Amino acid sequence: MRKPSSRTRAALSLVAAALLGVAGCDTGAGSAPAPEGTKARAARPAPVWNRSPDSIAAVGDSITRGFDACTVLSDCPEVSWATGSDSAVDSLAVRLLGVTGAAERSWNYAVTGARMADLPEQMAQAAARAPQLVTVMVGANDACRSSARAMTSVAGFRADFEEALRTLRAESPKTQVYVASVPNLKRLWSEGRTNPLGKEVWKLGICPSMLSDADDLTSAAMLRRDRVQQRVVQYNEVLKEVCAKDSRCRFDGGAVYDYRFGTDQLSRWDWFHPSKDGQARLAAIAYRTITAANPVG
Repeated sequence: MRKPSSRTRAALSLVAAALLGVAGCDTGAGSAPAPEGTKARAARPAPVWNRSPDSIAAVGDSITRGFDACTVLSDCPEVSWATGSDSAVDSLAVRLLGVTGAAERSWNYAVTGARMADLPEQMAQAAARAPQLVTVMVGANDACRSSARAMTSVAGFRADFEEALRTLRAESPKTQVYVASVPNLKRLWSEGRTNPLGKEVWKLGICPSMLSDADDLTSAAMLRRDRVQQRVVQYNEVLKEVCAKDSRCRFDGGAVYDYRFGTDQLSRWDWFHPSKDGQARLAAIAYRTITAANPVG
């Protein structure tokens, strides 16, 4: 048998290499690695957070009901930071859904006076709508009790918040959750106490643990207010920790707590709840958090 020429051997080698390459692609063995960028793109999971949800349910307390923003000692949900229709507020729902969408696909289940223990029931109502986003702003009333001693315990606050999220997840597992921090109550006392009318309204029973005897600057009174303030800080830590365990939950990073409400942002009736301007600031904070490319801190 004649020995192949060197040219023939080279041609056969090329054919063999090509056949092996095809076999490698078929079996997954011996194939060349994909380019680095291609591999990274293939391995990257799809983002969980939707920055443009198209339906919203709100749960929480008097702040989300627009309490004292329009008339004294009354709810005014049309100016709610979360779902309101007032153009001066430009609520979260209007920013995300437009005016018509907000009217058709947003719901407000917040209740004035609600505490964290009330949140599971509100969350069940919200979940029945299967919204793409639920907003949560609650906790001020857990600190605003008849006395500092009567405040909701941190453990109880945590247990109720966890139950609320479980309630939502059981009914609507893919709903996103925006959690606002509890406001800085001591700052609200500091701002509001400059107004004589506001202090008279406070005597009707608004946040007595912080606001009672508003002009009392004795060490005992200041210690009481510091205890309330410390509990608010602890509540915010709970909100942050519990939310962090849920991939579809975003905490505001303390933005509401850190916001320096001035007299323009406070109700002209009680100098404690947000005014229309204050509601607009809350809506802006929520919108920034929800539409950010990455979660806050």
